[in-house]
Amino acid sequence: MPLRGDGRLNHDLMPGEKGPQDACGVFGVWAPGEEVAKLAYFGLYALQHRGQESAGIATSNGEQILVYKDMGLVSQVFDETALNALTGHIAVGHCRYSTTGGVTWENAQPTLGATASGTVALGHNGNLTNSADLVNLVAERYGAQRRGELARGNTTDTALITALFAGDADRTLEATALEVLPRLRGAFSLVFMDENTLYAARDPQGVRPLVLGRLDRGWVVASETPALDIVGASYVRDVEPGELICIDADGMRSERFAEAERAACVFEYVYLARPDNTINGRSVHSARVEMGRQLAREHPVDADLVIPTPESGTPAAVGYAAESGIPFGQGLTKNAYVGRTFIQPSDTLRQLGIRLKLNPLREVIKGKRLVVVDDSIVRGNTQRALIRMLREAGAAEVHVRISSPPVKWPCFYGIDFASRAELIANGLGVDEIGQSLGADSLGYITTEGMIAATEQPSSQLCAACFTGKYPIELPPDDQLGKHLLEQAELPLGPPEDGLKHLAVRTGGSTALDHP
Repeated sequence: MPLRGDGRLNHDLMPGEKGPQDACGVFGVWAPGEEVAKLAYFGLYALQHRGQESAGIATSNGEQILVYKDMGLVSQVFDETALNALTGHIAVGHCRYSTTGGVTWENAQPTLGATASGTVALGHNGNLTNSADLVNLVAERYGAQRRGELARGNTTDTALITALFAGDADRTLEATALEVLPRLRGAFSLVFMDENTLYAARDPQGVRPLVLGRLDRGWVVASETPALDIVGASYVRDVEPGELICIDADGMRSERFAEAERAACVFEYVYLARPDNTINGRSVHSARVEMGRQLAREHPVDADLVIPTPESGTPAAVGYAAESGIPFGQGLTKNAYVGRTFIQPSDTLRQLGIRLKLNPLREVIKGKRLVVVDDSIVRGNTQRALIRMLREAGAAEVHVRISSPPVKWPCFYGIDFASRAELIANGLGVDEIGQSLGADSLGYITTEGMIAATEQPSSQLCAACFTGKYPIELPPDDQLGKHLLEQAELPLGPPEDGLKHLAVRTGGSTALDHP
């Protein structure tokens, strides 16, 4: 059985501690004459932080589409043999963390579906909020019998998009997309293709990032700019909110399916995106350093040393140190080879918790008054264990500074936080949280300070997880939830063999088989 990714990002330092989870990374390339599967592989490698549960790549040679996907990290799923079998001039890649549907092979992407004129392979970053309405639309248009990915047990909102892309007879995928995309609500950065064309689309709010790049002999679309860098593509621009991009032998063309109503996720700047990413013209690293500077202005303290929680707190700690004049130091060393362990620790080891990944540099911190900078607090278990460990190593004082406001609200647009009841900031005030953690003091950056560091207008950012103000209207509670499409009462009948709806000439008869 293959190793299964656990979806945890490097921010989670304790076994079993659930931090903020991102949705996915998407990558697409149109490049005749290039090894597009390998380009997609390295693009996904650069996006691995966005999802570690499963990975997949689809390619087209102009006549058929092949898909290879499995559970685990990109480097676990693919080898030279698999990549060499994925031939063609178009590729779509995906690495997943689940925000709808369970952690199963059936829910891995890219999804594959029949269209009126061929086949579509699709990768999705984000989370739709009107899935219940889309289920009814699928049933209305194509009947209650489950087809395609839905017939094979896929329970994601991505499968609903794929089903709706089936379209009508004699209608192109492009025309179908322009009709379907305005019906989607929530967050979606999509990269998809048929046998001849690569497509990219972004929701009208532009919640999740998506960028366009240029190769010498082709085009690339990706969730973040580092994925362009790794394949040697030059950044062209961000895909605009409400835009559909089409790339084929006739070149690149753009069509608008909705007017932009920008509400980009501010948490991308705080934590989710790689620090070497650029979002809407703003360097993520620079934004995080500035958050640290603002944090020092808002919450100064007399101390001897500023240390980060590796790696997520480092840029903000650099900014805090620069603004405060307190020296920056590495008070913690991280084991780079335990990003995830599949062996459950014994009770004795579990009590040591955080030491599996971090250990203090005693000679650096002993007797020092420390400022410990991190990007966010979710449950607080990690910070509590970290503070205890620093005190045991001889720290005289531990002052915690957080480069985002208290997380109080769930995200319905593609981040899987702990439940609202589990969020420590919902039950306690700032001073009470500090006492609970065992810190000498605790300071969070203000929402205004965080947003100012992004250099984006506050009216064009989503900060709902901090403020509770959701820019995209939410449906009733019973129409939300990660496992909505697994409910038996949905108006879709029992599965039938979805493969027979895919013509053999498209490669669909084997592309969905488990590798």
